[in-house]
Amino acid sequence: MKHWLPLLLTLPLSHTQAAGPAFNCTQVEAGSIEQQICQSEPLSALDRKMAEVYTAAQQKAGNEHPPVLKTEQRGWIKGRNDCWKSADQPACIAELQARYRLVEATGPVFYQCDGNPAKEVVARFFRTEPPTAIVEFGDRSSLMYLEQTASGARYQGQNESLWEHHGEAIVVWGYQEPEMHCTAR
Repeated sequence: MKHWLPLLLTLPLSHTQAAGPAFNCTQVEAGSIEQQICQSEPLSALDRKMAEVYTAAQQKAGNEHPPVLKTEQRGWIKGRNDCWKSADQPACIAELQARYRLVEATGPVFYQCDGNPAKEVVARFFRTEPPTAIVEFGDRSSLMYLEQTASGARYQGQNESLWEHHGEAIVVWGYQEPEMHCTAR
């Protein structure tokens, strides 16, 4: 499978297509993630934006030792390619968009829990499809997906959840952990 991000390094920004991604769609393999990007204007727009950001980051990280930017790029490509194999591609794409901050976020929103200033939960909400949030508590973070509710907004992670309604939130952080009652500051 061809990796499109390394191609970005050789493309001047002035040659990116206005309606397509920053790479040539005539050279992509059928059934690849690159083909999906070529067929989607929102993904093509994100690809163009990523090309701009990556080029700017590469210029700033030119003499970086060890080469962290290139290592992160390879990790992102692996994640993107694994996403293509996922049974739930929209959720996987939403995860990449949120984790790498490729879409606009609302927040951070700071919540104080159980009346204790030391129990602070920080949430950033991303306009992905499906909607996501990255929620931090202590030294851990959790990617959460919006679930349908009768009222408020409930985000569910692997073992964590945040249910927000009018500035109040109930947060569960860990399997069978007690609820924390939180207020937005």
